[in-house]
Amino acid sequence: MSEPIAPGHLRDLNYSAWQFWDQASPADQDEQLRRQKDLAEQRGYLLGDRCFISPLASVADDELRLGDRSYIAAGAYLTGELYTGRDCTINPYTVVRGKVVLGDAVRIGAHTSILGFNHTMADPDTEVFRQPLTVKGITVGDDVWIGSHVVILDGVHVGDRSVIAAGAVVTKDVPAGAIVGGNPARLLRWRIPTPTPTHGSDGLAVFADRAREQAESILDRCFDADSGLFRDTPQAAFTVRAQCDAVEIADLLLGQAPPQLPAQTQIDRLRSWQDPTTGLVGELGDEQPPDPDHPDLFDHHLGYHVLSVGYALDLLGSDFPHPIRVITDPGRIITAVEAQPWADNAWGAGHWVDIVGTAVHFNRRRGHPGPPGTIEALFGWLTTRADPRTGMWGEPAPDGGLLQVVNGYYRASRGTYAQFGVPVPQPEKVIDTVLAHARDPRLFRPDRQNACNVLDVAHPLWLTQATGHRTDEVTRLAERLLRDALGHYRNAEGFSFQAARPTPGLQGTEMWLAIIWLLADLTGQSSLLGYRPRGVHRPHPAATLRGR
Repeated sequence: MSEPIAPGHLRDLNYSAWQFWDQASPADQDEQLRRQKDLAEQRGYLLGDRCFISPLASVADDELRLGDRSYIAAGAYLTGELYTGRDCTINPYTVVRGKVVLGDAVRIGAHTSILGFNHTMADPDTEVFRQPLTVKGITVGDDVWIGSHVVILDGVHVGDRSVIAAGAVVTKDVPAGAIVGGNPARLLRWRIPTPTPTHGSDGLAVFADRAREQAESILDRCFDADSGLFRDTPQAAFTVRAQCDAVEIADLLLGQAPPQLPAQTQIDRLRSWQDPTTGLVGELGDEQPPDPDHPDLFDHHLGYHVLSVGYALDLLGSDFPHPIRVITDPGRIITAVEAQPWADNAWGAGHWVDIVGTAVHFNRRRGHPGPPGTIEALFGWLTTRADPRTGMWGEPAPDGGLLQVVNGYYRASRGTYAQFGVPVPQPEKVIDTVLAHARDPRLFRPDRQNACNVLDVAHPLWLTQATGHRTDEVTRLAERLLRDALGHYRNAEGFSFQAARPTPGLQGTEMWLAIIWLLADLTGQSSLLGYRPRGVHRPHPAATLRGR
C-alpha cells in the first residue's frame, strides 16, 4: 500500500479516484465516509463498501445505488437513476443521465456521455426543449470497457464482456463480447470467440428437432420404473408436480402422453389424488387431506396442484372427478383477495389469484360454475385496483426492484385475463413496467436467469403485444432473451430451472420450452418450433367468461 499523500494533494485523488482508499489520509477517508452517510440519509442513496464520490462531482440523482468499490470522479455530472454493480468507474467529466443500469466491473473513460433519456420533437410548432422527454433506459452488462469520449444513446443494451472504443457513438445494442467503434458504432471484431448463432430460423429449427429427438431421454432420466413415478431431477423426491411436468413435456415435444406408462394409468392416478371433500390435491405421502376450512381458502403450497394436475388431465383428455369446492360466494372471494400480501409479496398474492381463477375455470368446464358473480367479482377487484403507475398490483421493493410486482402480475393475469381471454387493463403501462424490470442485470444477465423470472417477462409482453406500444424494444428484448434461453439447453437432459445450476429437471424443461415459444412468437418465428404450449403455460385463452 502506498504512503498517504499530503493533504494539499487531496485534489489529485478526486480525479484519480481509484487511488483514494490507498493514498488518502485517515482524516480524508473519514470525511468521505461522513459525506456518503449524509447522502444516504438525506437522499436515500445505497452505497457499497469502499465507494468514493468526489465532492467535485455533481451528483443529483433521484436514485443512486453503487456496488462495492465503485467511484464517481471529479467533474462527473449525474442525474436520474443510476444502479451499478461492483467495481464500476465513472471517470472525470463523465455524464450519466436518465435511467442507467451497469453490471459488475463496468469501466467508463473520461468525457463519456451515457444518456438514458431523450427529447421528443413530434410537434414542429413547439420548441424542442419545451416538448416532453422519453425514458427507455440504458443497460450495460458485466465486464464492459467503455473508452473516453463515447456517447451511448437511450434505449441501448450493451452486452457482457464487450468493449466500446474511444469516440464511438452507440445508437444500437452491442452484442455480448463485441468490440465496437465509430459513428455510428459498428462491429470491429470479437473480444471473445465468434459466437455460434443460436437464434433465428436455423437455430430455432435445429433446437426444436434436437429437443424432440431427445424427449424420451429427458423423461427417462427422471423416471423410476419401480414406482412408476417421475422425479423433477434424478436425485429428487417424487412430487405431484413432477408427474404433471412430464405430461406437459411429452405433449409439447411428442404430442402424446409420456411413453413410460400407459396414458390411462396416468389419468387414473392423477384423478385418484383429488380429495373429494375439498377438490384439492395434496402432496404425495401426505396422510391428512387438505384442510377444508383453511382461512385463505386453500394452502398456497398445495394450491398449485389445481393448475398442474388440472392441465395435465386436460392434456391427457380428461378432467378432475370432483369440483374444487373452495370456491365460494363473491363476498368471501373479495375478502380473501383483499387480505393477500400485495404490498410486500405480490407474487404470493398473484399465486392466490391464479389458483382461484383456474379453479373457477375447471369447475365451469364440469358444469359447476359456483355462486353467480364469483369470477366477475375477482375481475372487478383486479381491474379497479391496478396501479396507474405500473398497470400492475403491489409495490416495488425498497431498492426499486420490480421482481415481486412483475412476477405477481404474471400469476394474477395468467389465471384471469389470459385464461379467459379478457383484455388486461392499462396494457401500455404493463409494457413500460416489464421493459424497465427486464433491464435489471441482477436477474436478467444470462447466468443469473431463472425460468420463473424470464417467463414472467415474456408472457405479459406477449399478452399486450397487440397494442403496438414500444414494439421495437419488445422485439429486441425477446431476441436477446431467446438467444439466452436456447443457450441454456443441455443435450439429452433439458433445462435447469436456474440457468447456472448443473442439474436439469422436468420443471425447468417444461417452463423454458414455454418461454422459448413465447419469445419466438414475439419475434415472429414460433411456427419454426412445431409446438405450442397447451397446458399451464398456454398463451392462448382456455375459456371465455360467456361460456365453458
